[in-house]
Amino acid sequence: MTNKLHTIDIDHVNLEVKWIGLAETKKPVLVFLHEGLGCVALWRDFPDKLCNILGMKGFVFSRQGYGASDPISVPRPLSFMQHEGLEVLPKVLDAAGINQTILIGHSDGGSIALINAGGVKDTRVKSVITLAAHVFNEDITVKSIEEAKTAYETTDLRERLVKYHGSNVDCAFWGWNRVWLDPSFKDWNIEVYLKQISVPVLVLQGENDQYGTKAQVEAIRRGIGLQANTHLIPDCRHSPHLELPDITTKLIADFVDGLD
Repeated sequence: MTNKLHTIDIDHVNLEVKWIGLAETKKPVLVFLHEGLGCVALWRDFPDKLCNILGMKGFVFSRQGYGASDPISVPRPLSFMQHEGLEVLPKVLDAAGINQTILIGHSDGGSIALINAGGVKDTRVKSVITLAAHVFNEDITVKSIEEAKTAYETTDLRERLVKYHGSNVDCAFWGWNRVWLDPSFKDWNIEVYLKQISVPVLVLQGENDQYGTKAQVEAIRRGIGLQANTHLIPDCRHSPHLELPDITTKLIADFVDGLD
């Protein structure tokens, strides 16, 4: 499995990207969309292992303001996920030359994937897989993000995140944190995009997710309908791919193998 880190230019913004497995294949490319505090490196080895098991190419990138991508100004607009899904992601696929893809999104990345699938209806997107995605704001989400703010200000959390985000650490953290804690974001809701999704969707969430309840899974299943395949993973919190990688990989592999 060959990995290569480089950058792509999206509207004069450089984004950090990594290709996994450069061998030619007719299968869709797995495009990984990271969480609100994520980046290329914070996926760890999950994309590599999944691509190896499935025999598929992978493409991982850090959104602007994260990892080694260009910085972004904060505060970010409350519509930043819509912007990423509707405007940025299609341009990323263009720049990367990806003609068919399965989107795999964790947390905010999962929400962005759902927005893209329902709002753009890009024929290149053959399927979507979400890990702990949100489609509306919840009290449990706000509480955990408030706790993250306290940890960032009073513990070594900032120092630990510097390892992954470097000079972007503050715009990465506050760009995420201040949006979710903005009083106007309490009514954030992207369920309107769900009914427009026509591709198969796998929805995974830990039963003990500290950032969202099973109401998120139920809303996604209700909004998408028969195309949604949902699983609550026992003894798991917000990051199934890191906490229970074998179970998560098996669920994804079985789902992908069942696609036309």
